[in-house]
Amino acid sequence: MIALAAALLLQAAEPAADAQRLVDQGSPGAVVMVLDQGDPVISVAGVRAEGSDAEIELNDLWHLGSNTKAMTAVLVARLVEQGVVEWDDTVAEWLGDRVETIRPDYADATFADLLHHRSGIIANPGPITALQLMGSDDSRDVMADRLVYAAAVLDHDPGAAPGEFLYSNAGYTVAGTMLEAATGESWETLLQREVFTPLGIEHAGFGPPGSTAAVDQPRGHRGGMFGGLNAVPPGARADNPPAMGPAGRVHMSMQDYALWLDAVMAGARGEGDPDFLSPESWQILLTPPEGGNYAMGWGVTDEGAVLRHAGSNTMWFVQAVLWPEADRAAVAGVNEGRLDRVAPRVGEVVLGYAPE
Repeated sequence: MIALAAALLLQAAEPAADAQRLVDQGSPGAVVMVLDQGDPVISVAGVRAEGSDAEIELNDLWHLGSNTKAMTAVLVARLVEQGVVEWDDTVAEWLGDRVETIRPDYADATFADLLHHRSGIIANPGPITALQLMGSDDSRDVMADRLVYAAAVLDHDPGAAPGEFLYSNAGYTVAGTMLEAATGESWETLLQREVFTPLGIEHAGFGPPGSTAAVDQPRGHRGGMFGGLNAVPPGARADNPPAMGPAGRVHMSMQDYALWLDAVMAGARGEGDPDFLSPESWQILLTPPEGGNYAMGWGVTDEGAVLRHAGSNTMWFVQAVLWPEADRAAVAGVNEGRLDRVAPRVGEVVLGYAPE
């Protein structure tokens, strides 16, 4: 019993030390989570906003950035199993009568192509489209905006040949727009009902967390013109346009992110809840195309033994690494987005929890 207690104390101490180290290296706030056999150990350090004395708390919400992509892929899988859409449904089938022009390069791109980043669609829309769609979540008609976004990227020159890998936020946004066309409901509504609720995720949302009235949640940070960091309060400047939700706008508590990661790892082992997704769907989601190493929302290494992804809206950075067979995952994140500095530091932290 004493040995077990000592091991648990050590397990908690390591994430605490790593979170503090990320703050000591210059980030305002940090979180580190180790999920082992379904039990999360979460540690936080630092402050919610530079210049504030509001400390990061265990239940705080973290902007996940492109870690959202795997959730969008699972949403597609859920709707495939319900017969609403099919993996080989094409852009032209769902958006052909909703946008003015679809270049021939993209007309036959399927859900699978989009989620594997193999459609050839550019990574992001041009700045004019992005500026046109900027705004807070409650100030935009997000479904109308997604059609505008999709129309812009589907009428743009390809970023790569169809079938070639090109990481594309735009591709995931188009996939979300196709789901909206198929269901008549927003991606946000669908994700809440089909993914969050079945998994018991209760503390999740979209866009920057918190309010402008108080520093009640962590805020993202940009590098200042003369050095240092500037906190960005919730609002239009604090995130990508709401239209880009399917590519990277979910925020969530670490306790709830643990529920998500636990479901992914169980699915990878073929042990997931069949009422949520079948083993066949998990295999589709987590298997890269031949010759590739990117599945649907996850980088895959060591023949599927490791799943990994990172996310950033340029004001936050969160990375997750999963070792499904060992039933272990590690997550680290900071509320700033100077990627040249924080990405290697966060990566070092999460890889330090690899099972022996």
